[in-house]
Amino acid sequence: MAKSVKWWKNAVVYQIYPRSFQDSNGDGIGDLKGIEQRLPYLQELGIDVIWISPIFRSPMEDNGYDISDYYQVDPIFGTNEDMDSLICEAGKRGIKIILDLVVNHCSDEHEWFQRAVEDENSKEAAYFYFVRTKDGKEPNNWRSNFGGSVWSKLKDGRWYYHTFSPKQPDLNWENPLLRQEIYKMINWWMEKGIAGFRIDAITFIKKDLTFASVEMDDKKRYPVENLENYPGIEKFLQELKKETFDKFDCLTVAEAPGVDEESFESYAGESGYFSMIFDFSWENMEEEADKSKPEAVERLKKRIFNSQCFNSRHGWCGVFLENHDQSRCLNKYLEEKDRNRYSASALATLYFFLHGTPYIYEGQEIGMKNAKWNSIDEMMDVRAKITWKERVEQGEDGQEVLKYFSELGRDNARTPMQWNDSENAGFTTGKPWMKVQENYREINVAKQQNETDSLLAYYKKLIKLRKCEKLADVMSKGDFCPVFEEKEGMIAYKRTYADKEALVLVNLLNQDQILSWEWGTGKEILLNNYKDIRMQDQKIVFYPYQAIVL
Repeated sequence: MAKSVKWWKNAVVYQIYPRSFQDSNGDGIGDLKGIEQRLPYLQELGIDVIWISPIFRSPMEDNGYDISDYYQVDPIFGTNEDMDSLICEAGKRGIKIILDLVVNHCSDEHEWFQRAVEDENSKEAAYFYFVRTKDGKEPNNWRSNFGGSVWSKLKDGRWYYHTFSPKQPDLNWENPLLRQEIYKMINWWMEKGIAGFRIDAITFIKKDLTFASVEMDDKKRYPVENLENYPGIEKFLQELKKETFDKFDCLTVAEAPGVDEESFESYAGESGYFSMIFDFSWENMEEEADKSKPEAVERLKKRIFNSQCFNSRHGWCGVFLENHDQSRCLNKYLEEKDRNRYSASALATLYFFLHGTPYIYEGQEIGMKNAKWNSIDEMMDVRAKITWKERVEQGEDGQEVLKYFSELGRDNARTPMQWNDSENAGFTTGKPWMKVQENYREINVAKQQNETDSLLAYYKKLIKLRKCEKLADVMSKGDFCPVFEEKEGMIAYKRTYADKEALVLVNLLNQDQILSWEWGTGKEILLNNYKDIRMQDQKIVFYPYQAIVL
């Protein structure tokens, strides 16, 4: 008897950054009631799952990724009752909710850390990594992900470890009591009716307990990123799955940097620790030069195809163009002159039929772009602020550092959602927590809802097509096979299962292209981001950024 397909293999997930999605009470900050108000929009879009970035009680040093109480919704987002209501109302519309699970670290304002600081002999003191040194100096030369040392010092002389901000002390997963507290919390939320979790920074939970310094040629600090997926982490992840996720029919997607091909199947295979992990193998193409030229398309093609050919044989991934930690995809993959409805829909088509579950980030479906940042003071991201200060103190030019974060900074994805052309883009009646982009009158939901050929309308078609009965088995069980690899500037692949085949053809250049392939018979056009298909001697002549699914 054939195994049933897990429900999340045919789902489309929509990520919401709650601060920036919809404000319901005029305080300038998005909230749970705001999300509930927009459920009709999300239902019409056609998505199946909402992933909500952290909404737990937090001092908001890192916009909610520093949790001070895992059991309570932060008042700026609403109440636990608001969350219950959202789960219920979304469920009525066939939409599931997953939350962010942040358990590599917590906030320094969490009661565990507060007790650990007050009493170094408390049980909570063993929930964290504390070190005393004979000379009083920091234990090693490791660099945190947010800049500076991975260590911060308490008044009593103890140093504590933090992979990220000093306000985010790392939890000591070596401690079984701490692990049980985490499992209890996860199960509590699952029993409330959520459908799973996106698991944050999970590959950092296992440390090199020698805490030995690493000599660096340039005398700079040793990047703690080099310790991702450290040997021994498998013990923790196996136990986590057994004690929590295995008890529910849930979706778990891990942010798992550092996972290589050797360990991929353990993370995201048929019996992996998680339902899937995010595919980060082609997320940073924005760092490449000449991104709208053929050679840039070839680099992107190679990374996607290498990843897909491997992943499709060994496990499942979440595939995406944008998230809350990334610049907008139109800026990431395209030069300014090439950003339009056609190029945006070509990118959408390119990733939407890959092997894996597609994720859409709020505003992506209407083509939101990076903001224009005039100074570091306009930015809210703690990572940008700490790194900017560190680099300026090292002698770098402040404007050059600002330019870097203007292109690649996390705040680009966090500007308020652009709903309409009213004040503050319809996001809030108050003063928005972060500036609204200047282009909101041209780029907004209301405008595109009234246009039959808008990017928003195209995303609706994409979602409907990917989930249609005709393609369900192809998407959930089908093989991945690159085609026409030699055609420069063209990214094309097919998904096949049994006697069904879907062929995806994307011209990712701002110029016409002829594909030397005879159309033949028996082809059905499922999707086309132009109104027509040009033919020449039975060969397709692609318009700039034309995308076709057959």
